[in-house]
Amino acid sequence: MLTIERALRNAFLMLAVIVPLGLFSTGAQAETAQELTQSARQSLEQLYRTDPAATAISKQAKAILVFPNIIKAGLVFGGAYGEGVLFKDSKVDGYYNSVSASWGWQAGAQSYGYVVFLMNDKALQYLHKSDGWEVGVGPTVAVMDKGMGRNLSSTTLQDDAYAFIFDQKGLMVSLSIEGTKISQIKKH
Repeated sequence: MLTIERALRNAFLMLAVIVPLGLFSTGAQAETAQELTQSARQSLEQLYRTDPAATAISKQAKAILVFPNIIKAGLVFGGAYGEGVLFKDSKVDGYYNSVSASWGWQAGAQSYGYVVFLMNDKALQYLHKSDGWEVGVGPTVAVMDKGMGRNLSSTTLQDDAYAFIFDQKGLMVSLSIEGTKISQIKKH
């Protein structure tokens, strides 16, 4: 026989899993490839306007992966989801999703975007050939903040990829792209 305490704990855990998954089905994904591409281009332009380091890095990047809207939510168990576009030579080179899951002391919800500048052929080939790129495994990704970008030059850009997180809205205790899996998707 279930005690009231156990029933409440089970209901809480179910809610912690269902709520974040429900958020993924709304708003985190564009309806069409054209809408997603337009949103990605607008987000990239916004990043360039607000962060000169991103503009400088973009000039040396082999390709740019843009996720304009990631939705992250959690209550003990959490997750994040969004869809993005890979640009190579300013043209669409594919569509991808970004998925992460976590558990532990967390509560809240937020949306944000992020851009990954792929700096060399190794990073680009890994993205194309892997069955999903788990950030933190494979090519090195440096997550940039506003202060780091001031000291970058062509001789200091040594990592395979650089990520910029932008347009954060909502409240979540922490934000990281470590453990995120990026996989190619079909988009119409």
